[in-house]
Amino acid sequence: MKIAVLTDSAANLSNEFIASKNNLFVVPLMIVVDGKEYRDQIEINASDVYAKLDTHKVSTSLPSNEDLHNILAEIKKRGFTHLLVINISSGLSGTFNSFRLALDEEKELQTIQYDTKTLGGGEGFIVEYALELIEKKTAFDKIVPLLDELRFKDSLAFYTVNTLKYLKAGGRIGKVEGTIGDLLHIKPVITVNDAGVYVTMSKGFGLKRSLLKMKSILMEKFGNDEIDLIIHFGDNEEEAKELVDKLQNALKIRNLKMQRLTPVLGVHTGPEIIAYVARRIK
Repeated sequence: MKIAVLTDSAANLSNEFIASKNNLFVVPLMIVVDGKEYRDQIEINASDVYAKLDTHKVSTSLPSNEDLHNILAEIKKRGFTHLLVINISSGLSGTFNSFRLALDEEKELQTIQYDTKTLGGGEGFIVEYALELIEKKTAFDKIVPLLDELRFKDSLAFYTVNTLKYLKAGGRIGKVEGTIGDLLHIKPVITVNDAGVYVTMSKGFGLKRSLLKMKSILMEKFGNDEIDLIIHFGDNEEEAKELVDKLQNALKIRNLKMQRLTPVLGVHTGPEIIAYVARRIK
């Protein structure tokens, strides 16, 4: 048995990490600018996307069927017999169904498709854990329950934004709409619930109070447990850097990574996002 992992670019994995894993394959989602499609992280970067958000027509699209079928062919060519497919939440994107349709036609590989009910670093942590389990020779049919434990018990992903206009424009507002008063400068703290859609966890009067609340949520969830932590940012890296010391002093962090949010997600959140994604270490 030889197991490969296939995911989408919404997992926000670095090029260095992807290159270091010979059994990891990533299909890029698509960004559409003025009607022209670009492969996420390959043909367009975050800076380009943020620069065009307010002056061009920018949206996102499903991965190319050609890209997906080409990667499936490459996986088989390399001799893999089993395939674990890990996707962005089906409640936030049609990507899961797009992959499912392609996998329904796949006859040579034994496949399992996993709906992470999350995205960004939350999805990325699940991919990393799946690879760890494969390296430990975990049985193929025993992996999903362990991924569920990470997703629903031992991790947390949430964010705040300075404006909801990008979420509204992209139709990703979900159950957040109606809870926020933009005119009152109330900033939401948004997470993806167990059903895989956006909901409001909390809110604060102004961005600083929302960030304080986010730190408190992390402390309440993980206490003195050791965690890995990702800070996602958009076009506001300096603001994100200012949070590092505060978080390291408040939490027991093994690894902390600063990661710009992949542009296919940044289209919907805008340039002023701060996200925390944490994973409990066992």
